[in-house]
Amino acid sequence: MSMRRLLFVDDEPSIRLTLPAILKLHGFEVSAAGTVTEALQAIQAQEFDVLLTDLNIGHPGDGFTVVSAMRSVQPDAVTIILTGYPAFETALEAIRSQVDDYIVKPANVETLVALIERKLLLETRQTRRIDLKRLSEVLQENSDVIAKRWLREMNQCPEFVRLRLDGTERCGYLADQLRFFAALLDGCKIGDDEVKSSREYGALRASQGATLGLLLEEARAARQVILAVVQENLLELDVSRLVHQIANICEWMDRMNAQALESYTQGWKRLQAG
Repeated sequence: MSMRRLLFVDDEPSIRLTLPAILKLHGFEVSAAGTVTEALQAIQAQEFDVLLTDLNIGHPGDGFTVVSAMRSVQPDAVTIILTGYPAFETALEAIRSQVDDYIVKPANVETLVALIERKLLLETRQTRRIDLKRLSEVLQENSDVIAKRWLREMNQCPEFVRLRLDGTERCGYLADQLRFFAALLDGCKIGDDEVKSSREYGALRASQGATLGLLLEEARAARQVILAVVQENLLELDVSRLVHQIANICEWMDRMNAQALESYTQGWKRLQAG
């Protein structure tokens, strides 16, 4: 019988040295990755029977990105999550249909090997073939959620509250941003509307007496909420280009925010001069 191919993903160098060596003694051919990028490259380049990944690889929840990629590219592979946080067990239990199992670190090697063997031998295990969504779909479907979460964040900002801003303008601007992002992700070309929307928003905040700090805080909160929603939907996403797409979104947000800040500065100067 050929050796079972296993991809092990963990950002701790010491564990990447020790656990693969032990797993090899139990009949596994092990490839190790220390980052999400390395793991995604390995999934694209090789076939695996098993994915064993830490839940947090550099950032909390990164392991879900790797699981989602394996589900998309190699749906027959057994997927197992390693977590050092027992508090995550309840959340992981809720997504058991998306992964084959999980085990809490530090994992007993015999228990871990037995778990992997059991999952590999389970003939009745159904392959998880689901229709994955595009990132543009997820952004559009969650536009209301993103707006509500952003407003909740900003209602904790003293200046936002002091100026009695209801968030309507920013929620509209957020909706514009999400439409732009979805269109760009789907390969459409955007004209001058993106710049116009950003500049109108910056000028509006200047006329309302907002500080530059408030604009920056609004932008920070928007980015944080959007990325959080993406992370929450990782298991439904086609992640083959996800890292590149998220980088693009962050770049587009920076461009739009730069336009808003420039317009804000010009509007503020006019108010001071007048």
